Amino acid sequence: MRSILFLLLSTYLGAQTIHSSVLTYAEYKNFENSVQKEDGVVYGVGADIHVDQSAYRFAYEYGNTNTKQPPLKEDLRTDKLFLKYSYDLQNNFEFNVNYINILGDNIAITDGGQTYGLGLTYHIKKNFLTNFTQYYTHYDDFDVFQSDLKLEYKMKINAVKIKLTSITKYLDLDETNPNGFTKNADDHYLTSGIKLHLHYEGYHFGAAAYFGKRVFAIMNDGFRIQHHAMEFDRNYAVGVGKNISDFVVRFQYIYGRAEELPMQNENVEVNNFRLLLNYKF
Repeated sequence: MRSILFLLLSTYLGAQTIHSSVLTYAEYKNFENSVQKEDGVVYGVGADIHVDQSAYRFAYEYGNTNTKQPPLKEDLRTDKLFLKYSYDLQNNFEFNVNYINILGDNIAITDGGQTYGLGLTYHIKKNFLTNFTQYYTHYDDFDVFQSDLKLEYKMKINAVKIKLTSITKYLDLDETNPNGFTKNADDHYLTSGIKLHLHYEGYHFGAAAYFGKRVFAIMNDGFRIQHHAMEFDRNYAVGVGKNISDFVVRFQYIYGRAEELPMQNENVEVNNFRLLLNYKF
């Protein structure tokens, strides 16, 4: 898989590109009050390549989480692939296609799960757009249908660039076979979030908050998937970054509170610390 990603990246870098970038990141996460997980690390590489009216974005992610044994028999290891293709139709519209593949999960029944997404963006004004993306995730024992509606508004106050984003997610679970992952989950979920991003003279600041319960959700514009049976009811995030020549260094802290559904263990707190490095060309 690593050789395939390298080949794709080399192919795209050889084309005529505009404002593209490559990315690497590392994440440490800690679980409090969990009866299954202790802490873990995640490593990822990716790229965002723009060629004419097309944009190709992909990422490969590897994770290793220390678990409590028992009840689990071994530590958790995951491999995930994220792909997104967008095309600008040049008449205020653009469409996007998403794909996610859980290449490996040695513990969960969601191993091998695949997500397909199709969306449409409409630029209402130069600084105001809306996007609707429909996702379908297939696992062996159940399916998840997710609808995302996003509104994004940009403005500038003196030298400060501001971007405000609101997101609404509706999820519908369809159980094919009775299983421990979905037996305590609701059939439907509705959650919403708001994001703020500030850019000033090479400095970046971001904040986000999500409210409302959700489980097995697609997050981060199709570049994060929650494929374990954890029902989150809130998330908060904050981040800072700095441009250094052609590089962007960012640090993010993300807090989440969830219930582990199989054993109905509430008030599990998840703390994520992420360090990201972009190279723009």
